[in-house]
Amino acid sequence: MIGVLLVNLGTPDDPGTPSVRKYLREFLMDGRVIDIPYPFRYLLVNGIIAPFRAPQSAKIYKELWEERGSPLKFYGEDVCASLTEKLGDGYMVRLAMRYQSPDLKSVMSEMQTANLKKLIVIPFFPQYASATTGSVYERVMEIMSDWQIMPSLSMVSYFYQHPIFAKYFADKAANYQKDVDFDYYLFSYHGVPERHIRKGDITKNTCVFGTCCESITDKNHTCYRAQCHETTRLIAAEMGLKPGTFGTAFQSRLGRDPWLQPYTDETIKKLVKEGKKKILAFSPAFVADCLETTIEVGEEYKELFEEAGGEHWQLVESLNNSPEYVALLEDLVKNS
Repeated sequence: MIGVLLVNLGTPDDPGTPSVRKYLREFLMDGRVIDIPYPFRYLLVNGIIAPFRAPQSAKIYKELWEERGSPLKFYGEDVCASLTEKLGDGYMVRLAMRYQSPDLKSVMSEMQTANLKKLIVIPFFPQYASATTGSVYERVMEIMSDWQIMPSLSMVSYFYQHPIFAKYFADKAANYQKDVDFDYYLFSYHGVPERHIRKGDITKNTCVFGTCCESITDKNHTCYRAQCHETTRLIAAEMGLKPGTFGTAFQSRLGRDPWLQPYTDETIKKLVKEGKKKILAFSPAFVADCLETTIEVGEEYKELFEEAGGEHWQLVESLNNSPEYVALLEDLVKNS
């Protein structure tokens, strides 16, 4: 039996303030997410962020919540079920969340009892970042450290470069291009602090937050920023976009320290001033439409764009539970 462990970031169990607060505390107390000494992280998260941010976030989650619950979770459940059917006998496919439920330890305990020959771990993050994929790996290895019998282990670090990935977004974009003549294509990725990138630069002299990401090389191929820029280039090439008609930006920054730039909100204002009035937006760092895509990019940035003088803003949907995503995952499993 081969085990396939699909892992996404997580979501509150319900959109109520107590559940959102619980989720935020678990998520933000991860040392790979907020990488400051534990005592300061504890005070920051439990004394400031979780108490004050939870009520506001709960209101947004209520707007996002559907009859089946959180889209991030039920899309994952759909994909898990479809992949199980595709792979057939001989595979045990399970979905877990890095934070909240279904929690990794419980899911992996179930998989442990199956006496697996091999375990394939696929974090649901197209690009590698220490705060996402790195955190999943750390937790998986921590849990497995108590296992007496270790199956062969394979981990998928990223999959943004898979041909199906770029083609999916290009095909979805084409549906909107039929009706609107967009004058710019903006690719917005979740931001991380610049210090995360510097800490990941084992060469200590590659990352300069500029031209170092113009191509993927042996020195920067594990860099989140470089992978995001490469994702943009791959999708743009699949779409046949001309240079100057598309760009990369980063959203969702927190705190005063510098995060990856350019910032999406500032980029939007700049584009409108330059006369870009019809923008097609992408969120290729997320496999499922969630708070950061549906609400932040789809609604908040649209409002910002229109207030600045923009005319038409459209968000391309994420992979969600599409057949293309299931086919991509099936290929990753078969080649792991």
